[in-house]
Amino acid sequence: MTHGPGDVVVTGVGLALPGAATPGALLRRAAAPATGPAPEPFDTAVRIGRRGHRYKDRATRLALCAALDALRDAALIPADGEEVTVPGDTVGVVASSNLGNLDTACLTAAAIAERSAMDLSPMSLPNASSNVIASWVAIRHGLRGPNLMLCNGATSGLDAVHWGATLVAAGRVRRAVVIGVETHNAVVEDLLGRPADELLDGAAALVVEGARWAEARGVPAAAALGPYERRAGLTGCIEALLPGGAAPGVWFTPERYAERPAGAVPVPETVPRYDVTDAVGRSSGALGVLQCAAAVGWLTRAEAGRRAGGGTGSGAGDGAAFGDRAASDAGARAAPDPAAAPGPGPVPDPGPVPDPGSAAEALASVPVSAEVSASAPVPVLAEVSASVPVSRQALITSGDDTADAVAGLLLRPTPARCHRPPAARAPLSAMECSR
Repeated sequence: MTHGPGDVVVTGVGLALPGAATPGALLRRAAAPATGPAPEPFDTAVRIGRRGHRYKDRATRLALCAALDALRDAALIPADGEEVTVPGDTVGVVASSNLGNLDTACLTAAAIAERSAMDLSPMSLPNASSNVIASWVAIRHGLRGPNLMLCNGATSGLDAVHWGATLVAAGRVRRAVVIGVETHNAVVEDLLGRPADELLDGAAALVVEGARWAEARGVPAAAALGPYERRAGLTGCIEALLPGGAAPGVWFTPERYAERPAGAVPVPETVPRYDVTDAVGRSSGALGVLQCAAAVGWLTRAEAGRRAGGGTGSGAGDGAAFGDRAASDAGARAAPDPAAAPGPGPVPDPGPVPDPGSAAEALASVPVSAEVSASAPVPVLAEVSASVPVSRQALITSGDDTADAVAGLLLRPTPARCHRPPAARAPLSAMECSR
């Protein structure tokens, strides 16, 4: 198993979806899909304005909206600006979309085949590149860290979350924006053989960040990333994530998952299930990121309930790090989730060493620049996995036994701060000092 770095947390969530402005609202829609007329398509002009529309396709505009929302939620961008308040080379971008620019690529190829390349617009041609979504997000906000685009099927969204966390754990960046986006149009509908009302037209974004850097900025975490697994089958993936048949607190199932006969179900039937595609449509490469956003809504609600009930068991009190961060980060989110509770606490930094031979170790050779003083102390905090029982964790899976692969991830509540003396920050490297 490749263990997710325990010191990587989610500090921001952004959505560009019709009818769901917050993780809590997305969770409620997944629990009880709306009936009647579909909500109006998300209006990107309201969030990013006219300048955000020029020469950009629909998927890119949706991604820009979700990324802006997540960066503001993480207090990396002021409410009235677009430039990050930390050095741009400490922020990376990982985007996932299987179909986002399919229409542009097909129309471009058709124009060349039917006429000639001379008929193509030089301003719209960059949209034919698969990495245009990640590139425009980086350009718009001055993000100069690693920039990756994933287009690898049903697991693409969870894979993107994993690679964003890997970049952070390896020291390539201190934080990364992870985006999942898909849209529908005539080309996508023809390829998939499905009508528009069955397909997603929206985006979700997360900011994944090293807990020590989030705490240095005074920003609370919404969740901590647990282990990630990628296997050929759903049952094997879940068993690797939850050895011994442990039951999670909730399961965000693969797209349109069909329950199996009794005894063959990989997760106990008593565990609540959510399929976010029931609420927003078949989501392809955006699914994993949407699932993580909904899981943040579930964790926030669950931890608020624990605090209201006083908490029980060894994890009692850990929920003090939870709540509606919009209530404490004024202006970070324009429309806070009414189901969430106020009063977040500090962010932990368990800081494990990546497994030898892992992707994190392979990336660890390139450090990032500093945005805090070399003399600033970095608190030493408790290990996430040792503090949070499985029953309080969210299991997220994408892909099933009919797909080429299945990806799974555990998302956990943030445990309370461990009261240890602060340790001095390691000296800056030559590369950090030169930037």
